Amino acid sequence: MIVVSRFRVDQSDAEVFRVELQAALEALAGQRGHLHGAIGCNVDDPTLWVLSTEWKDVGSYRRALSSYDVKVTAVPVLSRAIDEPSAYERVVPGATLNEQRSRSIG
Repeated sequence: MIVVSRFRVDQSDAEVFRVELQAALEALAGQRGHLHGAIGCNVDDPTLWVLSTEWKDVGSYRRALSSYDVKVTAVPVLSRAIDEPSAYERVVPGATLNEQRSRSIG
């Protein structure tokens, strides 16, 4: 599973945000099921940032969000993300994709 969170950040806040985003990535990286993570800043629009993480499965990511360290360190940063879907399944040749339906609770 891939999670892509995009952020719009004023350039005057970029250095502070960069430190906060790195701390968020480190908190997420310490969780079971985390495979890889990266931070990026758009080359054409320096106010656009991305946090991309890869997980063993959706359950690993959801459990990671429940971790105390992640709630304190990463969730406040993640709550600043652009409001758009962020979870993606890996697409590999021949694999059956998940059926198109909401995964939200309720």
